[in-house]
Amino acid sequence: MRATMGEEEKQRAKETEQSQNSSESSSGKSSLRRIIESITSLISLSYSIKIFSAKWQTIRTKLEDLNSGLVAVQNCEASENPAVSGIVSNTWKTVNECHELARRCVDLSYSGKLLMQSDLDMLSARLDLHARNLSEVYNAGVLTRRFAIVVSRPGNGACRDDMRFYVRDLMTRMKIGDAEMKRQALLNLYEAVVEDDKYVKVVVEHGEIVHLLIRFLDFSHEVEIQELSAKIVSVISGFRSYKAVLVGAGIIAPLIRVLESAREAGKEEAAKSLQRLTENSDNGWSISAHGGVTALLKLCSGGDGGEIRSELVGPACGALKNLVGIEEIKRFMVEGGVISTFIRLTRSKDEVLQINSIEFLQNIASGDDAIRIMVAKEGGIRALVHVLEPRSVACSCKVRETALRAIENLCFWNANSISVLIKYGFVDQLMFFLRNGEVSLQELALKVAIRMCGKSEEARKAMGDANFMTELVNFLDSKSFEVRDMAAEALSNMVSVPKNRKRFVQDDRNMCLLLQRFNPEQVNSGNTKPLFSILMSLTSCNGGRKKIAHSGYLKNIQKLAENEVSDAKKLVKKLSTNRFRSMLSGIWR
Repeated sequence: MRATMGEEEKQRAKETEQSQNSSESSSGKSSLRRIIESITSLISLSYSIKIFSAKWQTIRTKLEDLNSGLVAVQNCEASENPAVSGIVSNTWKTVNECHELARRCVDLSYSGKLLMQSDLDMLSARLDLHARNLSEVYNAGVLTRRFAIVVSRPGNGACRDDMRFYVRDLMTRMKIGDAEMKRQALLNLYEAVVEDDKYVKVVVEHGEIVHLLIRFLDFSHEVEIQELSAKIVSVISGFRSYKAVLVGAGIIAPLIRVLESAREAGKEEAAKSLQRLTENSDNGWSISAHGGVTALLKLCSGGDGGEIRSELVGPACGALKNLVGIEEIKRFMVEGGVISTFIRLTRSKDEVLQINSIEFLQNIASGDDAIRIMVAKEGGIRALVHVLEPRSVACSCKVRETALRAIENLCFWNANSISVLIKYGFVDQLMFFLRNGEVSLQELALKVAIRMCGKSEEARKAMGDANFMTELVNFLDSKSFEVRDMAAEALSNMVSVPKNRKRFVQDDRNMCLLLQRFNPEQVNSGNTKPLFSILMSLTSCNGGRKKIAHSGYLKNIQKLAENEVSDAKKLVKKLSTNRFRSMLSGIWR
């Protein structure tokens, strides 16, 4: 009986204790809710204060930070913890005092400006103290992951204040949460900036978040936090107007440290950011000073012993390509063996990596004959010609266009380089793209052909042997003025070679298509100077003179001469000499 009574007493005592704890917990939650509401009201009130605006702006920012922290406490159901209760109690006193100071500033009922300024400074310091105390509670592990409820992101079309509140809440969790809370906050922030550009602006305007992200880049012991921070920085660096903010906050050195020692995912994001930041050459020296050029070169050469991944090496190539415009950095790269590295990368199967590596070689050799020679000696010309191989399905049209431009810039500066090109079969490739390429590639091949035959007689002979003239004649009938003029210019260069003139004249179709261009209806639809130049060259051989003289288009040329077209007059004069004079006179009569 006594045992039973003892058990009943224990049970009643336990129920009483639970009731008291429940009451205390309810009271704690109620106090926390009231203080959050009071701070929210106070923040709104602060916007109506017209004096001491700078100080109230600072106080408002600290109130917003503190409010986000208290909301996080409320979401984590930790308000009954004694440490939290003490912070809430002390914060209540400060918030009530802040309300009183705000009321006096609104009513202009304070006793003196100096005294009020002093009170506001003391208030600001106490708010800092409360925030630090709250941070210590977080770091002590009072707020566990199981209860950490993140504020929902506002929907599409949300007002700016709602977006700022959401970002501020995430920032508070980044500042004072445990590792998992930081990771979750960073993940939510990353999703926000990826899905809505307006969040990027909110983040940048709240400069403290940028500094937090920079600090987290050095969290090598928390890999996910480091990588998420690198991802967010990469997104921000994609906005031209925010690059200066990142650089000014000191982003370059941490990015390079990530590039040197992080996992591949982190390195990839760091390389993307550096590629975007180096679009402004002013940042080149800072990157070089922190060892960034060496780190980027190591990635591109596969110096860490791992397999080269295009997702990582592509942006690293892009960053180095942006830096070659700085002469000292270019020389450092060349001495480090960058030429052979990038020639090897042109063989990659990844489009972006191929384009970046080809453009790098083009840029680093631009205007520098010594480096052009180095590129040729190390196999650069052969590698570029290999990219153009028509039978290869691995290279896209865009890659081939890039390779054609690079060949034009790297090889057309002297006859020796053109000889090497011819030896590697470049003329046949050029012919293939003229006949079968997509429109953009076809036009580029035509431009390259014009430059090539204007640089070397060997090239003109090789192109004649490859039957280029027949293809170029076809372009004389193009709808594009530019293409017609380019084809005429190329033909003018090619028929300057006697063997090519003879070959051209022997093809009646070539002669007919050319002479059709002197139809009065067409002669004013483009530049006729190269066309007359072709005919003048063709009159140097008997077959050419005969075909021109016996064609039905000679009358058109005569009309042009009568209309004082100087090139037509020169042509008629040449045709009228010697044994053709009597024949022409009979025709004109």
